[in-house]
Amino acid sequence: MKIITVCGNGIGSSLMLAMKIQEICDEENIKVDVESCDVTAATGKVCDMFVTVKELAVHFQADKTEIVRSYINKKKIKEDVLDAIKLKYEIINGGE
Repeated sequence: MKIITVCGNGIGSSLMLAMKIQEICDEENIKVDVESCDVTAATGKVCDMFVTVKELAVHFQADKTEIVRSYINKKKIKEDVLDAIKLKYEIINGGE
């Protein structure tokens, strides 16, 4: 499963978010490939899910985008996206 985390410049915030999502997925035994990106580059990329903040979500397909309240607070990130990641992972992997 391919996840792209997005922030304005693709350097700091999205990288922190990518690391937190990778940690969360590792803890849940969910195999993901997480990449951080700036909003302009991300719009041309193919993935299963974009993860970003509300202000940037308008740039992406609503059904492929999850919104987080924080780029660095692991607890909030987990609350915001874990269920969606699990659901998407099950769909992609045929319920494994």
